[in-house]
Amino acid sequence: MIFIVVKFTVRPELADSWPDIVADFTTSTRAEAGNVFFDWSRSVEDPTVYVLTEGFQDDAAEAHVTSAHFKTAMAELPKAIATTPQIINVTIPQAGWSEMAELKPV
Repeated sequence: MIFIVVKFTVRPELADSWPDIVADFTTSTRAEAGNVFFDWSRSVEDPTVYVLTEGFQDDAAEAHVTSAHFKTAMAELPKAIATTPQIINVTIPQAGWSEMAELKPV
């Protein structure tokens, strides 16, 4: 699986609107064949920071970055971000999420 984490710092005046700004991109990406997950989180320390956690089957990443919705997002999102996003992109020998062994509900 290709595992990607991207940290976005959004312009302060647009931070509360970020989920709406990326809504079409998110919906379209989640519908792609080969998408395992595509989830946004907001920092509890800095409300202008959002983290995107993505998972794709190994052969699905090229289709993602060449899709029309990816190209549209890459053209539109620069207007809403304050800094260049930071990314971690690795291939891991796993197909999705696993349960954490150290912590279970009681």
